Amino acid sequence: MATTNPTTRSARSASSNSRPAGAKTAKPAIAPGKPARGTDKDAPLKEDIRLLGRLLGEVVREQEGDDVFEVVETIRQTAVRFRRESDAKAGAELDKLLKKLTRDQTNSVVRAFSYFSHLANIAEDQHHNRRRRAHLLAGSEAQPGSVAYALSRLDDAGVSGAQVRSFLKEALVSPVLTAHPTEVQRKSILDAEREIARLVAERDLPLPPRELRHNTELLRARIATLWQTRMLRYTKLTVADEIENALSYYRITFLRELPALYDDIEAEIDSQFPSRAKARVAELPPYLQMGSWIGGDRDGNPNVNAATMQHALKRQSTTIFDYYLDEVHTLGAELSISTLMVDASPELLALADTSPDHSEHRADEPYRRALIGIYARLAATARSLGVVNILRQEIGSASPYANPADCVAELDVLVTSLQAHHGAALVKPRLAGLKRAVEIFGFHLATLDMRQSSDVHERVLADLFAKAQVEADYAALSEERKIALLLGELSRPRLLYSPYVQYADETDSELTILRAAREIRRRYGERAIRNYIISHTETLSDLLEVLLLQKETGLLHIEGNQLQALELMVIPLFETIPDLRCAAEIMRGWLTQPQVKGLIAKHGKLQEVMLGYSDSNKDGGFLTSNWELYKAENQLVELFNEAGVKLRLFHGRGGTVGRGGGPSYQAILAQPPGTVNGQIRLTEQGEIIASKFSNPEIGRRNLELLVAATLEASLMPTNTDSKEARKLAEFERVMEELSERAYQAYRNLVYETPGFTDYFFAATPIAEIAQLNIGSRPASRKASQRIEDLRAIPWGFSWGQCRLLLPGWYGFGSAVSGWLGEAGNAKETSRRLATLRAMCKEWPFFAALLSNMDMVLSKTDLAVASRYAGLVADRKLRNTIFGRITDEHERTSAVLSTITGSKERLAANPLLARSIKNRFAYLDPLNHLQVELIKRHRATAAAKRTPEERVQRGIHLTINGVAAGLRNTG
Repeated sequence: MATTNPTTRSARSASSNSRPAGAKTAKPAIAPGKPARGTDKDAPLKEDIRLLGRLLGEVVREQEGDDVFEVVETIRQTAVRFRRESDAKAGAELDKLLKKLTRDQTNSVVRAFSYFSHLANIAEDQHHNRRRRAHLLAGSEAQPGSVAYALSRLDDAGVSGAQVRSFLKEALVSPVLTAHPTEVQRKSILDAEREIARLVAERDLPLPPRELRHNTELLRARIATLWQTRMLRYTKLTVADEIENALSYYRITFLRELPALYDDIEAEIDSQFPSRAKARVAELPPYLQMGSWIGGDRDGNPNVNAATMQHALKRQSTTIFDYYLDEVHTLGAELSISTLMVDASPELLALADTSPDHSEHRADEPYRRALIGIYARLAATARSLGVVNILRQEIGSASPYANPADCVAELDVLVTSLQAHHGAALVKPRLAGLKRAVEIFGFHLATLDMRQSSDVHERVLADLFAKAQVEADYAALSEERKIALLLGELSRPRLLYSPYVQYADETDSELTILRAAREIRRRYGERAIRNYIISHTETLSDLLEVLLLQKETGLLHIEGNQLQALELMVIPLFETIPDLRCAAEIMRGWLTQPQVKGLIAKHGKLQEVMLGYSDSNKDGGFLTSNWELYKAENQLVELFNEAGVKLRLFHGRGGTVGRGGGPSYQAILAQPPGTVNGQIRLTEQGEIIASKFSNPEIGRRNLELLVAATLEASLMPTNTDSKEARKLAEFERVMEELSERAYQAYRNLVYETPGFTDYFFAATPIAEIAQLNIGSRPASRKASQRIEDLRAIPWGFSWGQCRLLLPGWYGFGSAVSGWLGEAGNAKETSRRLATLRAMCKEWPFFAALLSNMDMVLSKTDLAVASRYAGLVADRKLRNTIFGRITDEHERTSAVLSTITGSKERLAANPLLARSIKNRFAYLDPLNHLQVELIKRHRATAAAKRTPEERVQRGIHLTINGVAAGLRNTG
């Protein structure tokens, strides 16, 4: 927000509004897209941040007046001095300044610093794109994380092009968008920020002075729009709102970037393996597909039902048909090819003859007539699926497509004809992408997963069994008797359900949802819904229950007493530490059931298993969660190999490191050997969706990272000699011991320390977060203040707000220091330390774990966290628990530095280190203000007075700003 003029690339932008008419424009010091030789590579980033900060400052002055601007600027300068110089006097001055603010000034200051965090994020995203383009211009396409890099590595390792193509025929890589409530931004804010990002990117072009001034004026206008737009939601999000929010990312990124990425990967394969260049991968099935939980995830969300599921598919279908119809219409304008100039294939001419367009003006334009026919059929298909308000009326009537493959076949007629008649160049710009899009998205856009908790299934079946007079108290049966009863019912063709019996509301709702899933599959295709995930899977009966519920609703087909086909794959979700430890044994029981084996065989001998990162972390802490996940994966791989079944793992990762977050590329490469194998699904949650996919270029890069990592993790040969096996066994033995120590330290603090729950609810803004309108589901599964009942999402989000991020590191310091301390002598201590350093250097799993922890620790701030601890009224409790957290933080930081050899955090990622350091000066005031506002709010509540709306709004604004500044807190 400073008014200081930039001195680098924005010599032009800084002066563009004050330059006299006719004055010469300063020549930019940095060439578009790359830094000038000998200059700071990050200079364009600094310039963009200065420019956006200056424009924000101008808007604040204009909108709020000089007094508010001066207050904001004074706080900014003081915070920067305090952060950069560790000036205690500046700290006291900052505290005094913040406490003196009036209520109105407080909200203006909070908004100013919050928006600066948002604008800094935009500048950083643009800089990432700029640096990537600079690498490409320098001929460095094969950067780690790119498909070119992965293919080059595979080629060097002796993997052939034929192997790569064969692999992709069977692969599935699927990012799954979820509506978990950590995205605190309103869609209106995101839309305005996307326009600002576009304008910032435009400044990298060599703009003449007039266009540059216009760009600056538009930037100021968009920032003014931000300032005048309500940052917070005043009403609770509905599931329908969440669906619309997610669909916006398809329009921005996925619809165009995903098909284009396929083309790029195809070209890279041909380039890397030229001997097989003619064997194009165009006919490969779509191996990168989108998934969604939004509208189908019922676990803990009473707002999701059959109607929301149907609404989700209708809106998804509307989105994709809008895209198809617009593209076909545009193609009709572009493909004006006349048979008076060039021939067309008989198939194309025949397709044109079926068109409802019989205009003499287009008699010699078969491509246009064919596209008019395709448009009419797509419009008819859309209407048959409930799409309304088709913008452009079709010419004449046509029959709808039976399935997406029929549409692809007609588009392929155009492609083949163009390629055979000197029109190959006309295929690539739009037609190829459209055809690929239909292959990827079908008529459903994304696969909608269903999820429900196992205890709900148990209650529903208990109701059905009791009303059918089969078993009076199913829930009270032992596990063995449950299994026997379920298998017996699965072998009988008759149903438990009767339309003449009255059931519990929950039973009716769950059965209606499953019947809706059957109808959705019939209408939109089998890929529309194909997975049923069981939360809290603890026993084999939890899986068999869902099989029986599918039988009751026509999704499991039976002939005689034999199960014939299963429409929805039954997928267990193992979440807690005990569940992860039982996962392999439960799956052994599942895979060995004769009836189940037959169903799995009909699914292509493929079975998916979902692993939960969030609850396992809340249950056992960062280190133990990661280790138990690793062990469970290894055990599952061994079991599935024995059974001859392909394993697909679904990783339920969150945004923050404590919930499995961190760089996806490194996370996939760090998976145990054999666990990826061309099959991987992973959740994308909360604010991470906006961070990864609100910018098309960054979105495409993140999608490419998933494919590249899957290729490397699946196809790179692994060293299996006995020396490496012994080394890995030693590493795993050490991890087992460290995990046990970390588990004890974490559990002792969180679940065994008297008063810890009281401390957490007082020293974090968890109560205030629960009041935010940031999701359609409650913060807790039950109406209680037990840590066990709290959802992992607000648990991690709260620790991020108070700048401790405890779920991402607590317990590691005690584990390592305790293990080293028990060595017995200096020689053994030295040997153990050498082992840890070797693990960091040679074991991707451990290296990724430390890298993520390093990032989390770089974002923690004990000084700021101590202010939140001050919210705990009980001084003894406050000092005891915060003292333990502080001691563990010091231990963890120390042992991490000892293992990595670097005292500085993020030494291997200086760009991120600088980014965090620079933005903390702007985050500090938000945290200090949040504490002050929480004090006022809670004092009002304690006095039983009516809460002040401006104070509540101020708290929620600080939550928004801190989340934006930290970027991955949910």
